Amino acid sequence: MNASALIDLYKSKGMTLATAESCTGGLVAAALTAVPGCSAVFINGFVTYANEAKTKMLGVPEAILAEHGAVSSQVAKAMAEGARQCVGTDAAISVTGIAGPEGGSAEKPVGTVWFGLATATGSLAQQQIFAGNRDAIRAQATAFALALAARAAGMQGALT
Repeated sequence: MNASALIDLYKSKGMTLATAESCTGGLVAAALTAVPGCSAVFINGFVTYANEAKTKMLGVPEAILAEHGAVSSQVAKAMAEGARQCVGTDAAISVTGIAGPEGGSAEKPVGTVWFGLATATGSLAQQQIFAGNRDAIRAQATAFALALAARAAGMQGALT
């Protein structure tokens, strides 16, 4: 799913979208805003790289960050939920991960990325592990986030 197709899909459904990004540093928002007319769909993007920003801007509880770490299903869901609530959109997607080259561990190797999706009916988190250097991991994470956002609009098979 490319950004242009996603914008068209959301326009056709009358839906709005927000993003909350950590390891992608705004790449998802940049992909969306590169599409003419995206302002009908894309309302706001948050780049919350530091844990303090996740807490202050998105309302991610400090206890969740302390217990599970920033790269976790719990934080990905909380980021998406916080972005959606803060802006009032129909859907929000989040990205948090380890793009490398440092920061990985046996439990969470470089390339581990968690994605969150929040809508009025609930939220979910999904993990992917991408290969490659930092730029490749961030590019793959951006593409996956766009596909996940399509899922919120009811597109079947968007994550396959």
